[in-house]
Amino acid sequence: MKTLYFDLGMGAAGDMLAAALLELLPDPEKFLRKLNELNIPDALFNKETAVKCGISGTHLSVLIHGQEEGCEGHDQSHEHHHEHDHEHSHEHSHEHSHTHSSFHDIEHIVYGHLDIPEKVKTDIMKVYTLIAEAESSAHGVPVTEIHFHEVGTVDAVADITAVCMLMAELSPDEVIASPVHVGSGHVRCAHGILPVPAPATAYILRDVPIYGGSVKGELCTPTGAALLKHFVTSFGDMPVMKVSKIGYGMGKKDFEKANCVRAFLGETPDKTDDIVELSCNVDDMTGEKIGFAMESLFEAGALDVYTVPVGMKKSRPGTLLRVICSEEDRETMVRLLIKHTTTIGVRETETRRYILDRKTEILETPYGIVRRKTSCGYGASREKFEYDDLARIAKEKGISLDGAKKLVEDCQ
Repeated sequence: MKTLYFDLGMGAAGDMLAAALLELLPDPEKFLRKLNELNIPDALFNKETAVKCGISGTHLSVLIHGQEEGCEGHDQSHEHHHEHDHEHSHEHSHEHSHTHSSFHDIEHIVYGHLDIPEKVKTDIMKVYTLIAEAESSAHGVPVTEIHFHEVGTVDAVADITAVCMLMAELSPDEVIASPVHVGSGHVRCAHGILPVPAPATAYILRDVPIYGGSVKGELCTPTGAALLKHFVTSFGDMPVMKVSKIGYGMGKKDFEKANCVRAFLGETPDKTDDIVELSCNVDDMTGEKIGFAMESLFEAGALDVYTVPVGMKKSRPGTLLRVICSEEDRETMVRLLIKHTTTIGVRETETRRYILDRKTEILETPYGIVRRKTSCGYGASREKFEYDDLARIAKEKGISLDGAKKLVEDCQ
């Protein structure tokens, strides 16, 4: 399975992620030209070699009107936060006037100006949605009233676009990342002194393993956090993998530790697990009793339970009841089958299944909480909303399931 692993021992920012991914390509210069041919207004991508603690990597910057949005910082200096969020704890090397952009303005840039696949456009807007929701929560204003400051300017649009395009180009089956080092201490901003991680970053990284460590300063930005939250399928230790390429994306600021994001691209073993199939045939049970047996098996942890109509001895119509469970649940399931059915024998088959990585996202919508299940692997990616949540909305609104699904999709 094609696997991408991020080492986030020094946090993450948009430009660092983009630079690390760029190094994984067979021809980074060709892709850099592709980025510049997008003609993002007033923006020019610039790639240069950078060395941190003796390690050579890539620093990717975006020049606006020929100048880099600059300050001495951990991440790419042009990546700042929402106008209500904090400024970085470093001085600007030169002044720029910044415009405030609404979420609608960002959509206009992405959908109206960028000649990129629809999937990439969708990824970009989902990343911005995560940032907007975080800012809304942190500052107590509706998402519709969020106005981006430097995160909404062209240089940050360029960073996010670059990462989304690179992920589409690399097209990994799964993306894994280490726990995120967010830094520690406090950071000074225009509105005062804020704790690290910043409120927006902390909000985005809910349910993600993070740690502070000894490095003082902000190591993970809202943009870096949102990109990770959108693309990473699981967080944890580096899996067993045959690595084919390693990319180093360098930040600007120097620390005692190498200030970089490392990206490993390689192959991991196919996802499989050993399961048990238990089955029995019955011809003297009512549908209600079979249904009760199925519910009992599911409640006890069965992975799946289903029935198949079969023909039995003496031409009697019957039902094949099959249970799929983990090996450790085998005995429990056998006992339940014998308890809740009329069978006098249960057959067992040990088998192996190939599985996709799965996760469930919690979406806050005007219609209540909606769970979205996503799965990926073997070159495929799928997502769907939880049926129970769509059914609830459909009943409350007096609409069809398709209508409820469209309402939720329109919120994204």
